[in-house]
Order: sequence, then C-alpha cells, then structure tokens
Amino acid sequence: MYKPGGTIAEALDRIHKKQYVLPAIQREFVWKPEQIERLFDSLMQGYPFGTFLFWHVEPSTSSKFKFYDFVLNYHQRDAAHCPELAIQHNQAITAVLDGQQRLTALNIGLRGSMAIKIPYKWWNSPDAFPRKTLCLNLRAPIKANEDGARYDFRFLDDEQAKRADDALWFKVPNILGMRAGPEMLSWLVKHDLPNDELNHSFDILHTLHNVVHNKPMINYYEEKAQDIERVLNIFIRLNSGGTVLSYSDLLLSIAVAQWKQLDARAEIHRLVDELNKTGTGFALSQDFVLKAGLMLADIRSVGFKVENFTAENMATLEANWPDIRSALLRTIELAASFGMNGQTLRADSALLPIAYYLYDRKVPVNYVTAGQFANDRETIRQWLIRSLLKASGIWGSGLDTLLTALRDAIKQSNSSTFPVEAIMKAMRTRGKSLLFDRAEIEDMLGMTYGDKRIFPLLSLLFPFVDLRNQFHIDHIFPISRFSKIKLRQAGISHERQDDLYAQANSLPNLQLLEGAANIEKQTALPAEWLRDRFKSDEGALNYQSIHALGQLPADIHGFEDFYATRRDALQDKLQKLLVENSTAVDAEY
Repeated sequence: MYKPGGTIAEALDRIHKKQYVLPAIQREFVWKPEQIERLFDSLMQGYPFGTFLFWHVEPSTSSKFKFYDFVLNYHQRDAAHCPELAIQHNQAITAVLDGQQRLTALNIGLRGSMAIKIPYKWWNSPDAFPRKTLCLNLRAPIKANEDGARYDFRFLDDEQAKRADDALWFKVPNILGMRAGPEMLSWLVKHDLPNDELNHSFDILHTLHNVVHNKPMINYYEEKAQDIERVLNIFIRLNSGGTVLSYSDLLLSIAVAQWKQLDARAEIHRLVDELNKTGTGFALSQDFVLKAGLMLADIRSVGFKVENFTAENMATLEANWPDIRSALLRTIELAASFGMNGQTLRADSALLPIAYYLYDRKVPVNYVTAGQFANDRETIRQWLIRSLLKASGIWGSGLDTLLTALRDAIKQSNSSTFPVEAIMKAMRTRGKSLLFDRAEIEDMLGMTYGDKRIFPLLSLLFPFVDLRNQFHIDHIFPISRFSKIKLRQAGISHERQDDLYAQANSLPNLQLLEGAANIEKQTALPAEWLRDRFKSDEGALNYQSIHALGQLPADIHGFEDFYATRRDALQDKLQKLLVENSTAVDAEY
C-alpha cells in the first residue's frame, strides 16, 4: 500500500537534512537540463508525478553500508557524482530505491544549479561550463508548443536571466523562501509589469508556489527488510525491465555490493574523472572502465552479463584494481600523447587491447615518456590509427568476442614489445582486417571537416607534428573565403561555387596546426601567412615541403590547381602507408 509523503518542499527539506539518502547501489544522476525543464512543466500542468520506492534503514543497518547525498549543484566536469555521506551509527534513514532522478531533478531545480559543457569548448577551458539556474518566464503565454509543454522553463546563467527580450525570468529556487500572496505580488510590482500582464504573471507564480508548497505530490511504497540481498534483488527487478537505467549501471550496483575492502562506486567514478581530465580532456564512461576491468582482470568473458559479475569475479577485480587502475591511466596518457581526446577518439574500445598489453607487461609509470619505449609507443600508435581509420568500423559488432581474442593473442605472445602482428592476425581471423585497398584510400581523400577519422589520418600522414599540446585541424585555405558572397566578389562563377566549397572543406585542404598558430593564421591565405610566419624563404619552403603543400598560389583563383596537386600527393602517401605496407605485413603472416 502506498503512503502519502507530503509536498515537494517537505521532500527537499528531508534531502537537505540528510533524512532521504541514496544507497550505494544507485547510479549517478543522468538527466539532462531539458528533462528537468520538462518535469517542472508537467508538474505545473498537474500531470501525475509517479510513486517512489523507499527503503527504511534501521540504525543497526545504516552503519554497515555506504550512502550518498543527492546532487545539488551539478557540474558536468567537476561535480557530476553524488557526494558520500557519513551516517551516524544511531541514525535511521530513508534510502531511495526508485525515484532518485526525479528527486534530484527537483533538488537541482529548486535548490541548486547545472553546469554543462558548451559545445566545441575544450574540457579544460575555465569558461566551458557556465553555471545555470532553472528559471521560469512569467510573461510567456500559457499555450502548448509542439512537444506539449505549456510553461517556459529554461536553465539560464545570470546574464541570460537579466536580459529582457519580452521575458520576465523568475529564478525557480526563490519560490522556496517566498510566501504566497502579497510577497509574490510585491516581487512582480517591482518589475514594472503592465497592468494587463500582472494578473497573468501572478497566476503562473501562484501555480508554481502551490505545486511546491501545498499539493501532496509525494507518494511512496516503503520496504522495511534489512537484508541487503533482498534490497538488491528488488532494485534489479525494478530497474532491469526498462531501458532508462543502463545495464552497466545495474552491474556496477552488483560490484558495489560485492567489493569488500574498496568502495567500487567511488573507485570507478574517481578513475573515470581522472581519465577524462588527462591531456585536453576525454569523454570516457563507467562502461569503458567496467569493460576494461573485466578484460584486464582476465575474467573469462568481457561481456556485460550478470553471470560475469559473480562474487568470485568481483573479488578478482577488486584484488587487481590498483594495477588495473594504473594501466588505464598509462593508456589514456599514451592516447593523449598521440593527440587523442574526447573529440578525436572515434572508438573508446580501441584503447582496451593497449590497456591489456600495458597491464600484462607491467609497464613502469614513466612508460609514456621514457626514451627506451619510443619504438614500442610508435608501433602502438600506428596500429591504433589503422584501427580507427577503417570505414567499416572495427570496434562495433562482435566487440566482446574480438576483445577476448585480442587479449588471448597478447597474453600468448612471447614478445617483449606490442605484438602487433599477432593482434592483426587475430583481427583478420574475425573479419576485422586492417588491410586497406585503393577504394578505401579514395574514400579517405573525400572525407570532410568534422569526420572523426580526419585527425588520426592527418597524424598518420604528418607524424612530426607535436600533438601533446592543444592543436587544431586547420583549413589551409580558410573556409571563410569560400562563402558564396566571397566567391562572387572574387569573380568565381555561380556554377563553380558549390564545388569549390566542398573541396575547401575536405581532406586535401586540411592540416594539423598548433592552436596558437591557427589563431594567428585566421583568415589569411596560406602564401601570405607563410611569408609573415617565416623570416626566410628556406623556412617557408621547408614547411611547404613537409606538409605536402606544393607551390602555394597567391589567391583563390589558384585553389583548384593546389587542391588537385595536394590530393595526388596525399594519395601517394596513403598508398605507401596503408596499402603497400599493409600488404607487406600481411604477406609475412
């Protein structure tokens, strides 16, 4: 039988007082800002809020397990995880088994904030994550949009909230401390609303206040058993029927319950954060770390299956965790030294065989920088790039079988260096050959800016570029010069404009350039930029030679000849690197 749990304001007060907590088996908060906005709109429209499943934890039980607080001020990079709580031994608590996402959304919307990375900003940029508060536009008409939303909720930073633009943005957290009636009216009057809008805005604000403070929105079922196995089974049965909770979340819950010495949840999330802060930033997930754990701990299958998360296997994973953690850190450091990051790494799974090799060979902490391992690192780099360049996709279907086979190939190899030949043979046996043909080369030459294969391809073609620092994929002839207006001004006929733009945005017009140099270059034509950058003709000519630029024309009219010449040059290089070398390797094995 479900019980009444009071109002939203009362539920948030219990979260604030640490009376409502999250058990360690719960996953992280995963809702996006739009989902929170949608939830608040649904509440304002009077839609059902759903019921909750709470676990009443007695004082004798609460001291035996780990519990976490709800997220309040979500920061995608710096504060994405639920903070751990220290529960008093004599304290009874209520652990939320179902409803965490909704309660966290309310906690953020009514008490906290969100900071999500702005697209195309670097993860380590200080202004990439603006803090935003949930706001409600009190002047917006109450009418349904195409998604059925009737109220204008948005997460805005302070500057956005101040802008009028025919909107009156009310910061939703302010409703918690605001009394109904005169206080709300006084707030509206201060904003000089026209009389015909005052009632409209007051009605919206009153509806929000009523939903938060007066309506009994919380209803719950309470589980009183103190047996963690029963609680875990309830949690899995409750969540595994839907698609909202990922299967890896459930498996992490099992690991959390079975690790004895370490806190699996804290260890895995801490490692994910550390990996993602490496270099210019990655976008790895707990799925990646869990899969790596299964692979590196030599658990028979690396598949996300319940039978692989037995107590015995989880004990093995926990016992080997320090070495697994170290190997993964070295792996991501190595990938960063190759110039990889969250935007250029096409398939995270490609790093797992490398991680197993570093783990199995117990490489030292300085593996990524020590000169004695330079050749080994270059072998790994070449193999990784090849696997990422395959248009058909190496790291898609049949992944678990492939990873298991590559693990066996690495383990059985007697080589003291990365056993690339044995790995390529195992891949070819499973239809994942790293051989390239001329048709694939043609496909690569037609790749356009934004294709995730562009970076590994350019780094293969021009291995001398230092990729350890921030770099850009640069248009040699600036793409801004190829707008229809600019081309028309340059006297280019309408019939040629689309073709020129397409060529300017494809591989033969792209190069790797350090960030500072790219900012300096901006819209300058390449011949002009080289004259300014290099003090001598010799320096400019050398740059042109190593980057396969050929003779650079002085203006846009020579672009097509430049494009054709560089395309031929890149085709020859790719033919040697990927076709002829691949055929030679294949012939040996």
